[in-house]
Amino acid sequence: MPVTRKLRTSLLSASALAGAAALVLQTALPAHAAVDFDVTATVETVPVSHSGDAADDPAIWVHPSDPARSAVVATDKKGALEVYDLKGARIQRIDGDHGNNVDVRGDVVVSADDEAAGGDGALHIYRIDPATRRLKHLKDVPTEVTAHGVCLYTSPASGKLYAYPNSTSGRVEQWELAVNGDAVTARSVRLFDAGSAVEGCYADESTGKLYLGEEDVGVWVYGAEPNAGTARTKLDSTGSGGHLTADTEGIAAAGNRLFVSSQGSDDFTVYDRRSGAYLGRFGVASGSAADDCEDTDGIDATAAGLGAAFPKGVFVCQDGSNGAPGSSGNQNFKYVPLERITDRV
Repeated sequence: MPVTRKLRTSLLSASALAGAAALVLQTALPAHAAVDFDVTATVETVPVSHSGDAADDPAIWVHPSDPARSAVVATDKKGALEVYDLKGARIQRIDGDHGNNVDVRGDVVVSADDEAAGGDGALHIYRIDPATRRLKHLKDVPTEVTAHGVCLYTSPASGKLYAYPNSTSGRVEQWELAVNGDAVTARSVRLFDAGSAVEGCYADESTGKLYLGEEDVGVWVYGAEPNAGTARTKLDSTGSGGHLTADTEGIAAAGNRLFVSSQGSDDFTVYDRRSGAYLGRFGVASGSAADDCEDTDGIDATAAGLGAAFPKGVFVCQDGSNGAPGSSGNQNFKYVPLERITDRV
């Protein structure tokens, strides 16, 4: 179990710590665990309905004509897909979807459910209605891998939509999806092995890169196109000289920044989206409107202006330990105005 931000803060602030005890604490924490700065969230969602480790991954859907009516689709992996508005209120709950990860491109929403198809895993494909902001289920696609994580990509070369379900076994698959009205066709176009357990991924239309988080190792960069093969480079690692702390979890991008969540140190690393250069790290601390994000699984971000509440975009993080202030209890998701991060790194 990772040492949480709250626990670290309380331990380090205790004046009664003897010198020897402080030394033990310092050596127990990763050398790169200290954040450069903290930000606070202005909004949090209502908690998911299931207790324990239930909430996992968010995906931001930007409304095509009224950005202030955008939504966050998020997973309750114990049995539901949730849709929230920008005030954190629940718009819809879809029971029976045990999706661990979810992603959005346009009006298409795809969740990766590793309990579907008798435990072999499947992609659940939905369409979101801009008028109601509710999801309509279109199709289930059984996968070659046991779908655990997923990200989507619209090829700038072909215009085709792709999904990348991946597994705790390390296997990764690429599916070509065609959604016409309520009809969906799907075919597998690539299958490869990334090594050990993977989950977080992000496919970047602006660079053609596919980022995969190998949880105990770091983040790998592949080509996103189906003919890209298996050549890869490493963005960053959890090992010596790296800036990540296992588990490497969510990956997202907004504007000229790329973000990765380190579950083991309750913080988020920032990279230049083009060059991959490491820029710094931040935490989401407790504020007046919401508590902190800790033990985070999934994240998402957008630089699109989403009305008065988030005029320069938003960063969303899953909170593994939801406390006060705010609606404490079961896990939930926090919304941070993006400029609170990008103005500093």
